Amino acid sequence: MYYIGVDLGTSAVKLLLMESDGTITNIVSEKYPIAFPHPGWSEQEPADWWAAVKKGIPELVSGIDASKVAGISFGGQMHGLVVLDENDEVIRPAILWNDGRTQKETDYLNEVIGKEKLSEYTANIAFAGFTAPKILWMKENEPDKFARIKKIMLPKDYIAYMLTGVHCTDPSDASGMLLYDVKNRKWSEEMCDICGIDQSMLAKVYESYEKVGTLKEDVAAELGLSPSVIVAAGAGDNAAAAVGTGTVGEGLCNISLGTSGTIFISSHEFKVDSFNAIHSFAHADGYYHLMGCMLSAASCKAWFIEDILKTDDYAGEQGKITDDMLGNNNIFFMPYLMGERSPYNNPNARAAFIGMSMDSTRTDMLQAVMEGITFGIRDSYEVAKALGIDVKRTRICGGGAKGELPKKMMANILNIDVDVPANDQGPSMGGAILAAVAAGEYSTVEEAAARIVKMEGTIHPDPEIAKRYEEKYQRYRKLYPLLKEWY
Repeated sequence: MYYIGVDLGTSAVKLLLMESDGTITNIVSEKYPIAFPHPGWSEQEPADWWAAVKKGIPELVSGIDASKVAGISFGGQMHGLVVLDENDEVIRPAILWNDGRTQKETDYLNEVIGKEKLSEYTANIAFAGFTAPKILWMKENEPDKFARIKKIMLPKDYIAYMLTGVHCTDPSDASGMLLYDVKNRKWSEEMCDICGIDQSMLAKVYESYEKVGTLKEDVAAELGLSPSVIVAAGAGDNAAAAVGTGTVGEGLCNISLGTSGTIFISSHEFKVDSFNAIHSFAHADGYYHLMGCMLSAASCKAWFIEDILKTDDYAGEQGKITDDMLGNNNIFFMPYLMGERSPYNNPNARAAFIGMSMDSTRTDMLQAVMEGITFGIRDSYEVAKALGIDVKRTRICGGGAKGELPKKMMANILNIDVDVPANDQGPSMGGAILAAVAAGEYSTVEEAAARIVKMEGTIHPDPEIAKRYEEKYQRYRKLYPLLKEWY
């Protein structure tokens, strides 16, 4: 049988076709636009997501017996606000995870409602990207549209609805809304009251690996699939990426370098950082995870290489950075192009190059950008260590991790082993695995991951390079406090 994983990203949807044993048969990607109607705002049209999925799936299954497609599931960009009216029509463009318009609402939640109460209700505090502040912003700034809301959804859940007609979500994605009681895996009545919404506006919560329905007949016909195809709830992109790298169960770690960057630590037990510098979320395997998220990771490198250097030769530019240069660069880069989430929770933070001189080169600056991304991941790693979590190795995925250099930097800056999955498909692979569990191919997510996910190698830290980077990181971590007042 075949299973489809849908990775609904910020710039494109990536569709993956997987056989029962984990063999990847085909991958298709369809891009869609993103709008920035005001400085700091970020929006997309849900219709563009759906059009991309409808275009991509027939191409994905071309050349196979489509009657053997047994399941579909998702990994999706988190936190985005999708609102539907009484006719299930989209009311306004989706406000995305990297949208920074909600500082006033975020401050209200953290300072008036209070971080202690938010953590009690949801295990987290308010961040500008979360969904609840967006709801409050809409209530204040678009009251007519707010009054029309009948359903509040997340991006991947809108695709699940279009496929099945079922309003659904899952615990991992719901955890990032600031409306979900993570510890008890249910909607928070207190947060619904604070946001002025009724709990009926929120979707039914299914575990990520649970069947929510099957394809509507007209949709199945349009996609060239059977109406019996099972649709599973899926997961937020980071939880799905963790499933795709086998980061399920107790105490495993995955680092994902996509548009944003995350460090993800799975756990059988609910844990919470008392300072709320990193997130306590539910996991797609039925348990929990801690996650630190930086808002700009691979997007920093893409910005510098494509927009500043005006090239798309990533391999060529990175190839100029040799081992003897690692830890010896005098330039620092603060990776805050879109503000920052973990561990600083500051949407006003901004990127900066520091330490340049007349002999600084484009290669030095690119190295600083890549190091800044990795230092940002280490900031959250240090929070996890302060909680007593002993992470000695990690898995890694995402477009920003392609090539040996990003993995080598990660191994040496964090001074841990970095395991490299044989198939680096992240959320789309995780979605396909969740679909296979929902269809009964495997009994649990842990069993599926153990059978399907393989590693192709490990990058070990070099003691001399790691020593140099330790000194450089200790200098780096002093920069944010110095610049904070300027931001």
